Amino acid sequence: MGSDLPQSVLFCCDHNAVRSPMAEGMMKAFYGHEIYVQSAGVHSELEIDGFSITVCAEMGVQLSAHRVRSFDQMEQWGDDLSSFDLVIALSPASQRRALELTRVFHLEVEYWPILDPTGLGTRREEKLAAYRQTRDQIRDQILARFGPPRIERGETDS
Repeated sequence: MGSDLPQSVLFCCDHNAVRSPMAEGMMKAFYGHEIYVQSAGVHSELEIDGFSITVCAEMGVQLSAHRVRSFDQMEQWGDDLSSFDLVIALSPASQRRALELTRVFHLEVEYWPILDPTGLGTRREEKLAAYRQTRDQIRDQILARFGPPRIERGETDS
């Protein structure tokens, strides 16, 4: 499965603040510039989630510079959905929106049911555990779908 990488992938979720930025960051870290990768949400009223930043930093993936955007903003800013080979929805709402927006394009949309960690846990360690579980689900899905990372970890830090 991992030998034929698409040229471009869009990850999407509800707010582009937790799951899709994690996926975008990991994809860029694992495959470098081999694939054009972006992310978007159905909504964009939130900022990047601090727990997402923390759990991805644990594996060397930096998300602190991520800027949240919606599907509508993405298109306004020139990233047309038709330019992506693959859209991967990480939530039911984003899957519905992606299918609605791509019905006029010949575009593959996949749905990966990824845990939304935002309402889980009351203490910091419980929340971090839930976010790590989400991060690990995304990592496992990426590696199963696209194969082992193509670049060495040290190359992503530059």
